[in-house]
Amino acid sequence: MNAAFSTARAPQFVAAASTLAAIILVLIGFASEAAETRPLLHTSAVTIFAIGLYATGAMPGHLTALLFFLIAMLLAVAPAEIVFSGFHSTALWLVFGGIILGVAVDHTGLGARIARRLAGLLQGSYLRVITGLVLMTLAISFLLPSSLGRIALLIPIALSLADELGYPRGRRGRTGIVVATALGCFVPPFSILPANIPNLVMIGAAEALYDFKVSYGTYWLTHFPITGLLKALIIIAVVAMLFPDRAPERVAQSEHRPMSQGEKRLSTILAIAVTLWVTDFWHHISPAWIGLGAGLICLWPALKLVPYRAFEDKINHSSFFYVAGIVSLGAVAAYGGFGQWLGLALIDAMNLQPGDQFQNFYALAGTGMLVGLGTTLPGIPAVMTPLADLLSGATGIERETVIMTQVISFSSVILPYQAPPLVLAIQLGGIRAMELARATIALALITFVVLIPLNYAWWQVLGLLS
Repeated sequence: MNAAFSTARAPQFVAAASTLAAIILVLIGFASEAAETRPLLHTSAVTIFAIGLYATGAMPGHLTALLFFLIAMLLAVAPAEIVFSGFHSTALWLVFGGIILGVAVDHTGLGARIARRLAGLLQGSYLRVITGLVLMTLAISFLLPSSLGRIALLIPIALSLADELGYPRGRRGRTGIVVATALGCFVPPFSILPANIPNLVMIGAAEALYDFKVSYGTYWLTHFPITGLLKALIIIAVVAMLFPDRAPERVAQSEHRPMSQGEKRLSTILAIAVTLWVTDFWHHISPAWIGLGAGLICLWPALKLVPYRAFEDKINHSSFFYVAGIVSLGAVAAYGGFGQWLGLALIDAMNLQPGDQFQNFYALAGTGMLVGLGTTLPGIPAVMTPLADLLSGATGIERETVIMTQVISFSSVILPYQAPPLVLAIQLGGIRAMELARATIALALITFVVLIPLNYAWWQVLGLLS
């Protein structure tokens, strides 16, 4: 078997292996005389099966989701409200609203107008385009706290920019532009306290369990230099190396056209949506309902922003099930105890001992990364925060520092299925999951080899580690 063949077939082999493992766990569960072990075995089986298919893309995402729903209900691994929880998650409805906004941006020509302005600033070299996009998304993250909102707003503009710069569908440069925008919107903002959901889950759980409070400035100083700024620069390098392309076409100066009525209406809707997203600390309306509301306004027939035919032809309805399945997967894994079992099993396997802080720090960050593969990223703080006292005693590291290591873990997404915002980017950007996975895997490896030691050194400077 030659290397090319084995590489091409690897996803199918992984998917088949995970399916076989799931079948074996189901059979062991039915054969087990201890009835209390059956739910964990069957939950593990369903989780491993779904992760194998989501991670490899061996089967269309919506079909994987539907199989997951069916098998989870047949095995009764959780109540229906848990199995189908993805359908009433805020992530799903922001995805739906974001897709509608993306169609409106394209249909009205507003995306092309914004792209022409950006193209004039970013033309010159492909590296300049990627650098500008990543730094722009990082800057916007300080103002716009929802990663799903950022991706819903910026991916359609990035696609218009790719068209303007001469990167049509199928070119590596277009894929690079989408990947750079997606990762810039999602990964470095983990260093900004309110900018991503896992940050808030972690802080909320830590406050409820341990009365541990952290200020915006302390959080920023702890994480932004390495996880924020340095990781943004690494994203630029990774995208440029994985998706190289020629310099963009020089954009001709076009005469200024007044905005059409559709562009004016959509600009007003987006301005209101962004204002509401930015001020959610005041009104406490979920970014999902803001995005969905904006999307529904765009569907209003009299406004002519998304005609019925465009809704039928350009809305990727399969993504609705895909995202619902991924969100439900994390809920089922948590309900059935798979995440807790995985975390404790990894801790036992590491044989943590007080004294070697560097090794223990590495182990904590690495354990969280692996837990995220089984529970998706929001599951990391849900699993690891209640274990903080146990981990502190086993490692000799202060509990507050143990909690903070989770940021390294959930900012190190290994595969796109772990993060609904990246799933939305795949759907809006029209790229394959494995294309984005190349970049996330590369980032995770660089984090493990380079950024964890740098974080350790920086935290020593800050006095978080002795």
